[in-house]
Amino acid sequence: MSDDGERAISIIAFIGSVFSPWYRWSGRQRPQDHCCINVALYGRGGRWTMTDRGESALRLAPERIEVGPSHMAWEDGTLVIRIDERTVPHMDRLRGEVRVIPSGITNVELPLTPDGAHVWRPFAPTSRVEVSMNRPGWTWSGHGYFDANFGLRALEADFSYWTWARMPLGRGTAAFYDAERRDGSHLEAAVQFDPDGTATLFQAPPRAQIRRSLWAVRRETRADPGVQPRQVKAMLDAPFYTRSAVSTVIDGEETVGVHEALDLDRFASRWLKPMLAVKVPRRARWRFSD
Repeated sequence: MSDDGERAISIIAFIGSVFSPWYRWSGRQRPQDHCCINVALYGRGGRWTMTDRGESALRLAPERIEVGPSHMAWEDGTLVIRIDERTVPHMDRLRGEVRVIPSGITNVELPLTPDGAHVWRPFAPTSRVEVSMNRPGWTWSGHGYFDANFGLRALEADFSYWTWARMPLGRGTAAFYDAERRDGSHLEAAVQFDPDGTATLFQAPPRAQIRRSLWAVRRETRADPGVQPRQVKAMLDAPFYTRSAVSTVIDGEETVGVHEALDLDRFASRWLKPMLAVKVPRRARWRFSD
């Protein structure tokens, strides 16, 4: 998120693109054949790109991932992301660079299911970001976050609903992960991250409802007793998934952070997949020039 709150960017590298209809229709047997780097710009001049690419577009090294024309790589302690993608539906060429500069790297891995089939890995909960894109007004700096999720089964197989939030605080970052599992159990995780990456579990404040999204996705987050969280910036609003900037109060401190809610009952619906295919084009073939 930019320091002035006017713009935000989300970038996700997928190997096994969990929200791709093409991956679902393929039977999810070859995750490396459904990879992508999803980029979303939020604010004036925002754009969206999420191209499902085949195995020939994927190259991996210990500190680098390439997916077609875009890549991420660690360079001297900074995660450098270079983007070259085609947007949907505008079909513009989106090019640029994002630099994620962590204040510390964590050693935390949190199993999201008792058997460890899904794992959350918050690498850099507190970071500075520098953004430079080929869009008017899209050169800015702000605060950011870098994490990863790993899974052995489809999300909708093990979860019906989840919410996640990352809230910057004066003493670092608070992250909340709440999920309703298919077996009837619940995940309730609240983690405080110091700037150096030190992590401490703490007692989460109570759940509080946020007004439903435009697609009527249920939303809730954590807030001090009596506080009503509210959306201050709309980002992604899909029939099953919402991302937004939310204002709340944690331990007496007012903060604005990023919140996501995911309705996996809706995502599992067959009617949704053709809609997603419009936003997620498939490009099965790719050839690197070198």
